[in-house]
Amino acid sequence: MATRLTDKIVTRLPCPDRGSRITFDSVVPGHGVRVTANGSRSFIFDYRVGGRQRRLTIGKFPAYSTTAAREEAKTLYRRSAVGEDPMAERHAERRAPTVADLCDRYIEEHLPTKRRSSQAEDRSTIDTIVLPRLGKVKVANVTHADIDALHREISRRAPYRANRAVALTSKMFSLAIRWGYRPDNPARGVQRNPETKRNRYLTAEELGRLIAELNVHPDQQAADAVRMLLFTGARKSEVLSATWTQFDLAQGVWTKPGATTKQKTDHRVPLSAPTRKLLVDLQERTEGPHLFPGRVLGKPRVELKKFWAQVCEAADIHGCRIHDLRHTYASILASSGLSLPVIGALLGHTQPGTTARYAHLFDDPLRAATERVASFVAASGEAREGEVIDLKTAKSKKEARV
Repeated sequence: MATRLTDKIVTRLPCPDRGSRITFDSVVPGHGVRVTANGSRSFIFDYRVGGRQRRLTIGKFPAYSTTAAREEAKTLYRRSAVGEDPMAERHAERRAPTVADLCDRYIEEHLPTKRRSSQAEDRSTIDTIVLPRLGKVKVANVTHADIDALHREISRRAPYRANRAVALTSKMFSLAIRWGYRPDNPARGVQRNPETKRNRYLTAEELGRLIAELNVHPDQQAADAVRMLLFTGARKSEVLSATWTQFDLAQGVWTKPGATTKQKTDHRVPLSAPTRKLLVDLQERTEGPHLFPGRVLGKPRVELKKFWAQVCEAADIHGCRIHDLRHTYASILASSGLSLPVIGALLGHTQPGTTARYAHLFDDPLRAATERVASFVAASGEAREGEVIDLKTAKSKKEARV
């Protein structure tokens, strides 16, 4: 029988000897309270959809009051009356992917397409930032405010890393759109922190001190890797992952496969005489497919961080990363008068603007250039007032005095 349920009535309903017993509400059809043998009381709603009988649990008493449960039952009744299936929707929501599920699929399907160093960085960001804060949230429920708050939180201690975290989440949610998890990208439009491009490169004096320390360091494998970086301007990952099959020592050419380059295309570069000599020496001392084999058989060396810190300290070099050796390589080319297209071709850049940030000049060439101007101006000042000065003659006189 149905009765108008109240909190007092629900509390006093007797427990069955076994199983459960349902007492229906007289106000909303299909609404009732289920009492089990152990005394648990839960509000339910029975309905039919598509010819099937369904039973949906609204919530437990007393966390749900009788009044609140009845209002929820009214909503469910109206929805079922027009053919909706609230239970199917609830199950679908429970099965909906979380951010943790999205991360797993990203790692499985997308991460292998990236360079090894990028893979390591993405995994670190996922494990230390994304999963602890958003892992349990449904992909469909993540908002722009969630991503913005995440960015602001990380920005307090690591502004650049905060930018990388937003870039990663933006990529994951772009893939979520493709995979049908949600229709939009909540990471779009998050204002990134300003970043200053690094202009650090080694001066001639620093370069001399560095080479001296490379020559005496006990880890000559790492020293040779740094020499390769200096000789070629390659990225660390390209050098450490290099295999002998990439080199034609007879022709003096290194062909970097697209899988190892940032631009994802093969990059063919000529090798200088010192580089070829270094490679010949390495080949005589090295076994296996890699120029710089690691501790695991058949795998390359993966890191130079500790070695680099040691040689920089010994050489009194501060604020210089290994990647700044690439800046140094480009700076030497630029200071030698080579054009940006030539520098870009050697570095493997596809955009001229990318090359421009590496094309720094050493102070000495700039100083020499301004000295030339000052020499002409000074020579002009030595002439009598009204005398016409031949700059070529003035230059010759100046050079004769020097």
